[in-house]
Amino acid sequence: MKALTMVQAINHALAMEMRLDRDIIVYGEDVGISGGVFRATDLLQKEFGRKRCFDAPLAESGIAGTAIGMAIAGLKPVIEMQFSGFAWPAFDQLITHAARFRNRTRGAMSCPMVVRMPYGGGIRALEHHVESMEATWAHIPGLKVVIPSTPYDAAGLLIAAIRDPDPVIFMEPKRVYRAFKQEVPIEAYTLPIGRARVIQAGSDITLVGYGAMMRELTLATHQLEELGIRAELIDLRTIYPYDADTIYQSVKKTGRLLVVHEGPKSFGVGAELVAQVTKCCFTSLLAPPTRLTGSDTIFPLPKGEDLYMISSSEIVQQAADLVKFIP
Repeated sequence: MKALTMVQAINHALAMEMRLDRDIIVYGEDVGISGGVFRATDLLQKEFGRKRCFDAPLAESGIAGTAIGMAIAGLKPVIEMQFSGFAWPAFDQLITHAARFRNRTRGAMSCPMVVRMPYGGGIRALEHHVESMEATWAHIPGLKVVIPSTPYDAAGLLIAAIRDPDPVIFMEPKRVYRAFKQEVPIEAYTLPIGRARVIQAGSDITLVGYGAMMRELTLATHQLEELGIRAELIDLRTIYPYDADTIYQSVKKTGRLLVVHEGPKSFGVGAELVAQVTKCCFTSLLAPPTRLTGSDTIFPLPKGEDLYMISSSEIVQQAADLVKFIP
């Protein structure tokens, strides 16, 4: 075990898998020589050479398109979109080909590739550098969408994504890239895609989140305890396919649900979870399932960022209101 930040854990996971499997290729904008804008691929080119870790042209569609060809031919490409807001030129390739290839060939072939992309706000960056559009990717049949919240999860989930036979969108909350360190195994390990983690057991309300929001949610659970409210905290980990059973079991116990995410409100992850919980846990509900999310607007420039980001105090207020709700 060694203490790593999230970005170090991602680098560690890539290196471990590349040592184990020569078919893994890592590339993207500034990924090779400089090790990526956040240094997630630092020193990989030095260890594995320019044929396995290299810089790509500034053409996201081309990066994704070539990766699809490599995956179909038997390689395992791990490509980086420098920021999630830069990924839209690659949308055509990913939705038209990568996501459909297993269905197109009636299961005869798959497209084992990983698309890494830093996402989310909290770093006072420019437009296209801060979006939280995970729901858009999760809406596409054939794509899996994974978002870690800790260094340990980042390494285990990334290795699982690399080994998965289908395309995985791996979104990394850059707000917590270097926020804290956590013990990470030296040897390769995986965490199952599609399974959430119950971080804290509780009986009064179920709190669900993922990525950078888990730090605010964790702080909120401690603040709620001071108010006498015992919250059950769930890290979704995988946006699609999400772990419905874990959420249902929790809500049937607590009777209340609050989903928190940074992405826009309408048609988001929270909307889907609220809809499904309403349907499957209706007779257990003591209050309306609720979502606390970002706004239905373009992410603001740095001076307005604090008005958009969700704080632990907002979570506490919303959760407390749900606990006090009287039908």
